[in-house]
Amino acid sequence: MKKVSEYEWYGRMGLLTGVVLLSVSCASNKPPVPTEQMAVSRAAIAEAVSAGATEFAPVELGAAQDKLAAADKAVAAEDNGSAKWLAEQAQLDAQLAAKKARTAKAQKAAEALQESNQVLREEISRSAK
Repeated sequence: MKKVSEYEWYGRMGLLTGVVLLSVSCASNKPPVPTEQMAVSRAAIAEAVSAGATEFAPVELGAAQDKLAAADKAVAAEDNGSAKWLAEQAQLDAQLAAKKARTAKAQKAAEALQESNQVLREEISRSAK
């Protein structure tokens, strides 16, 4: 067996230690649970519901709820990267649902106002005769 000098031995041990540390750090480099994003997504869904998305944007609201449920399952499976992505998508879908609901409500109000104006015009023209 070949005798290894003290410097070679320390060099090899340092290299081995570095490899072990690198392996351990890569193995534990798992993304954290996206707790904050999940809460933001839940709040966005609640906002969409209060904006009337249940009536005016049910498809988008359903997509947001489905994606948030999938994010919950991903967290349970410790797939935090997918969970974060799904929660972000749920937030975007919920925001879209809220905007569509507000737009539909505003459109409905504008149509009611136009109808009311038309009725007033007809009454004015009848009373002018």
